[in-house]
Amino acid sequence: MFFKEFEIRWSDLDANRHLANTAYINFMAHTRMAYLGRLGFNQKSMAAHNIGPVVFYEHVYYFKEAFPGKPVRVSLEFKGMSKDGMFFEFHHNFYDADGKNFAHCEMMGAWINLKERKLTALPQVFLDAFDQMEQADDFKILTKEDTRKFAKVPKDLV
Repeated sequence: MFFKEFEIRWSDLDANRHLANTAYINFMAHTRMAYLGRLGFNQKSMAAHNIGPVVFYEHVYYFKEAFPGKPVRVSLEFKGMSKDGMFFEFHHNFYDADGKNFAHCEMMGAWINLKERKLTALPQVFLDAFDQMEQADDFKILTKEDTRKFAKVPKDLV
């Protein structure tokens, strides 16, 4: 399992003086990109293939407050991916300096072709990189149906 350590900064706090939910989202995104960077996913390589990641959802479960003063660790667990690499799922856990789990997140996303603005399969070079990732014990091959499991659809005003 991959871990990234963070210091809670003043700008990471909300009006209640604890870690803001936007900071959780930022810490998770930074953790994902730090790990993917080790596999060769970076601004240059993604630009060369004209792709970028998009998030479908991030369901965050908060167990306990987190405050500045001690480091926090964010884990990354690779839970699933479609055969063509288009869809992916990661889980994150947040741990305090004593190793106590204070939040959990389940996120799912996909890759988008930045020129066509449509979801796209991964090029083989990136599929090969994902083959290097440690998979969760309950890793699964994702299908389009998995991305629709919460069945939310837009409801326009008009």
